[in-house]
Amino acid sequence: MSTITAVKGTRDFYPSDMAFHDWLFDTIRSVSEQFGYQKYDGPYLERMALYAAKSGEELVNEQSFVFEDRGGDMVALRPELTPTLARMVAARSRQLIQPIRWWSFGPFWRYERPQKGRTREFFQWNVDLLGIVSPQADAELAAISATFFRAVGLSPQMIRLQINNRRLMDAKLESVGIAMENRPAVFRLIDRKEKMDDRAWQDKAKSIGIDKDQFSVLCNILADKDAWKDFDELREFFDSVEMMGVADYFEYDPKVIRGLDYYTGTVFEARDASGEERAILGGGRYDNLVADVGGDPLPGVGFAMGDVVLGIVLEKHGCKPSLQPNPSDVFLPLFDETTLSDSLRLASELRSAGLRVEWYPQPDKLKKQFKYADRNDIPIAVVLGPDEIQSESITIKDLRTKTQDSFPRAEMINKIRELLES
Repeated sequence: MSTITAVKGTRDFYPSDMAFHDWLFDTIRSVSEQFGYQKYDGPYLERMALYAAKSGEELVNEQSFVFEDRGGDMVALRPELTPTLARMVAARSRQLIQPIRWWSFGPFWRYERPQKGRTREFFQWNVDLLGIVSPQADAELAAISATFFRAVGLSPQMIRLQINNRRLMDAKLESVGIAMENRPAVFRLIDRKEKMDDRAWQDKAKSIGIDKDQFSVLCNILADKDAWKDFDELREFFDSVEMMGVADYFEYDPKVIRGLDYYTGTVFEARDASGEERAILGGGRYDNLVADVGGDPLPGVGFAMGDVVLGIVLEKHGCKPSLQPNPSDVFLPLFDETTLSDSLRLASELRSAGLRVEWYPQPDKLKKQFKYADRNDIPIAVVLGPDEIQSESITIKDLRTKTQDSFPRAEMINKIRELLES
């Protein structure tokens, strides 16, 4: 029988992978809560109509896992969370305390070609602030991402947060004579600029109705790094991140536009400073989405960060932590068959004292058992043999320093804790 492999584009999470996953979750929780954000989540399945409403044709038609359920409804594994957030807020918009500050971290699915930095199943951090329209609200969201990068050791020399504003770009496109109805297609074109070679990008521009003169002006717009200085929203944004102490992470980039249709104002992405990797996170302002899914008008701004590219960037810059997947404080070898019942009782006693204890389930040679504990980086071993049972003592071995000593049984817990704290 041939070996059954994992579904293409998914990942197996072995204990070492889960240690990183848990570390990432703990860091995300800490940073989110520093800014007063509350944890929430939504269902993994949503009606396809939710995404068809506002997410954009590419996400709906090419990137979503869509199927018909047994009741005949078209449903999708969630490819993103913002539409779910909008639906949830719309359902209770008059009951929720505003402004709404929510965060989440969970699994998502996109039917894409698996490649470096991109899988079909991934975990994503989502942070959103709803109920406030101001450059300062946009700056707070962006500052959360910068605070996270600082917390995981990614400096401004390693990571750049690139900012633009769709209202600014709308004004620029209007000056070029690009009709309102054609601007979503132009925004998607801009979003794809760095994913295509120059010739293919120019051909794509022509195919959506941009003439030669418009194309020339568009290229000039995308090269102008000072356009933000004449736009109040972005001037206030940059002033705000300066006051928040994270301005060194930020820069204006007119090529950042974000491909989803629901963005209405400030948009931003975080990238590796070398430009070699995919965007680490992205987000922006969406002022119409809650109303578009049936709720009262409620502005919002948010971002999402996937775990795959982040892991690559952390490793590249030497910031990925060395983590121990085994949680045990104490290893309890089994001396021989005669000590089995006493060992089990001792393990229970240690756990009742709040220690995390791993018991070896068979009386192999002690050398083999200690080798197992070493390989799993368990710091302390407690040996209970016939001599210790008879003398009501215990032998405690520090597996890190290879030293050991015997103590009266009554002193066992305190001695173990002293060693763990040393």
